[in-house]
Amino acid sequence: MTTSVIADLYATRRASLAHCPDLPGGGGVLDRVDAREGQPFVLGADGSYDVQLNRFLRELPSWGVRAENSVAAYARDVTLFVRFLETSRHGKRIWACDGEDLRAYKRVRLWASGPDAVSVGTWNRSVAALDKWVAWALDAGLLPRAPFRYVDKTVMTPAGPRRVHVNAEMESDPQDEPLRFVSFEDYLLWRNVGLRGELPEGGADPRWRGRHGERNGLFADVLVHSGMRLGEGSCLLVPEVPPQGGPGEFRVAGAVAKRRKGRRVYLPPRKLRQVHHFLAVERDAIVVRCAASGRFPGRSDARLVARAGRYGLLAQRARRSWPYARISPAERSRLAWGDGGVVAGEPLWLWLADDGRPLKSAAWQAAFRRANARCASFGLGIEVHPHTLRHTYAVYMLGLLLRQTVRALGRPLEGPLARRELRRLLVGNPMRTLQLLLGHAREATVYVYLDVLDEAQEIVLGALAEWDAQSAALERVGAAG
Repeated sequence: MTTSVIADLYATRRASLAHCPDLPGGGGVLDRVDAREGQPFVLGADGSYDVQLNRFLRELPSWGVRAENSVAAYARDVTLFVRFLETSRHGKRIWACDGEDLRAYKRVRLWASGPDAVSVGTWNRSVAALDKWVAWALDAGLLPRAPFRYVDKTVMTPAGPRRVHVNAEMESDPQDEPLRFVSFEDYLLWRNVGLRGELPEGGADPRWRGRHGERNGLFADVLVHSGMRLGEGSCLLVPEVPPQGGPGEFRVAGAVAKRRKGRRVYLPPRKLRQVHHFLAVERDAIVVRCAASGRFPGRSDARLVARAGRYGLLAQRARRSWPYARISPAERSRLAWGDGGVVAGEPLWLWLADDGRPLKSAAWQAAFRRANARCASFGLGIEVHPHTLRHTYAVYMLGLLLRQTVRALGRPLEGPLARRELRRLLVGNPMRTLQLLLGHAREATVYVYLDVLDEAQEIVLGALAEWDAQSAALERVGAAG
């Protein structure tokens, strides 16, 4: 780890901070503040450690930001603002910032032209992170007053209109901004060409030099067939994989889910068989090779596991079991089998790199970028990101749930059969089911996918065709009677 010319963001790694040149005392300050493993922290341009700013990052969970990915996102947003102040506002520290600094930041971040401009949603998330810092700093007595301007606005909530106090630099997200999803046919083409190295017309590409195409394609399949977020799917543990022959139920742990809201998701039997095949072949080959080279026993930060079941594990020298629901991504990456395991030192993390280390979210994001670039080189206008797959799952799952409800109605509707009327009839149970599958806090959050169904004509028309056929059959029976 080297000193950056601007403020930079790091994460606590005890093994690598022993001789860290950037921190006084070789990282001893992190020990004094009891920073947990994987805790984000910010260093200034000169390598300085802002005690109070980093205290804010450590205390985010007590301010409602509990998911590890959310903490990391807040840390990134604050760090970017600190960088901007250092490079574009004459080295000003965040503790001396004001509303003009935020407006200047908005001009270069939201209103800039070109590829560096961010979306309204990304900008609002940055402002939310800074607002959280302001509220924390005011409560801690570190700011004499709020540095930004706030205004009262009326917003619509599931409970109706509500007056809220918001940052004046927040922007209204355009309602007509399209939801990013792909048809399943386009997804398969993107997966096969971008991740698996095939040609657009099918068959292997002799110029392909990538590795682990089947593994990467399987990971994308798991996301698109389960609706898991990137952070949820990437940190699965081997013992969490359900057995074959069952319902294929994965329990997304609260410690890795957004807002710590755990839930159950389901993988189709065919995809579950492929996951077990990956475990028995490709992953096993990595484990055997790394064990033979002596890599696993050398992990000084490993937390050794004595045994693991379907819903929790027992660490060595521990007195009680540790539920998976409470194991964070950082802690999961340290889990390894002890001497009682099949291979001593083998990580419990499901997705492994060639060197046996856990593949984390950043590695998968890089794989998706390479896949997008490869598809673009063939002139394929398909761009997929991990969250695109979650939206794709939601759209298609909603269509399937609607069809299932259509089949269950069992009686014709009165009057003209309009798509809008059909949707109004069916939104109740399907929308609640989709909310639970996606892990959203409110049912209203998934209503956006109803609008997407207008674009996915084949889904709506398929549901209408099934309902028309069923209605026609019932009418013929009635006429014959």
